[in-house]
Amino acid sequence: MKTRITEMLGIQHPIIQGGMHYVGFAELAAAVSNAGGLGIITGLTQRSPELLANEIRRCREMTDKPFGVNISFLPSVNPPDYAGYIKSIIDGGVKVVETAGNNPQKWLPMLKEAGVKVIHKCTSIRHSLKAQAIGCDAISVDGFECGGHPGEDDVPNFILLPRAADELEIPFVASGGMADGRSLVAALALGADGMNMGTRFMVTKEAPIHENVKQAVIAATELDTRLVMRPLRNTERVLKNDAVERLLEKERSLGANIKFEDIIEEVAGVYPRVMQHGDMDSGAWSCGMVAGLIHDIPTVKELIDRIMLEAETIISKRLTGMLG
Repeated sequence: MKTRITEMLGIQHPIIQGGMHYVGFAELAAAVSNAGGLGIITGLTQRSPELLANEIRRCREMTDKPFGVNISFLPSVNPPDYAGYIKSIIDGGVKVVETAGNNPQKWLPMLKEAGVKVIHKCTSIRHSLKAQAIGCDAISVDGFECGGHPGEDDVPNFILLPRAADELEIPFVASGGMADGRSLVAALALGADGMNMGTRFMVTKEAPIHENVKQAVIAATELDTRLVMRPLRNTERVLKNDAVERLLEKERSLGANIKFEDIIEEVAGVYPRVMQHGDMDSGAWSCGMVAGLIHDIPTVKELIDRIMLEAETIISKRLTGMLG
């Protein structure tokens, strides 16, 4: 399948694995790239630029296909060494970067000079247009269904994607609610050039996370996510658990007076405990509503092959048959 995104990134299938904290290690990124998609290493999961450089080397040993690195630019009292991380990306020969969070404009000249394609994650049309204006190469349009940070506008992909198609000139992929061939065909029909999957790739054989996490997603339905940190305007979609219920109770009781310090126990340092040790109730962790569509743990190749076969069947048989 050829789209603007497969042509731009030099990949076989229009499927990108999103950056995920303590999930996007070299093993998963390489598996996705080897299966014809674009694998993504999560940059800030590596605690230093040197560790990221090592992770890029590990990925390079596992695949000769294109892969990318995710860098999230977040407000912080002690910001990461972003210049160091970007140097590691460039020195490692990585040609695709997925950026998220704050405006990446400061870092675009360095990346562009090195021939790196930049895909910026946006939850609104206004942010997508800004990313296009500053020179990003593509957009990952993130609908309200997504796991992680859906923004504050609450616009689902059935509206957001066609709006993006109307407004954007650069390629974009659909992110949030993507799980199978139906998702891909729907995204393409709504104007996208491919899809970005996060939660679905967590539940694969190669995802280097605890089995408890995979089983929790399989057991969940589309009704089992919650929105937390909304009063702080840092909304995150997470899978419900005991810690999330405690957090929501604090939000209800403290109301407008809530501060980040009030919920630090439920949100700080959670990901290693969940993803690596399987402590499912230790805090709030990102998960999309798409959990309701996830029922098995295939290999990455089995998943991508299945998605592409299903998509091709829908397009060539079901939809074409309706034109009779």
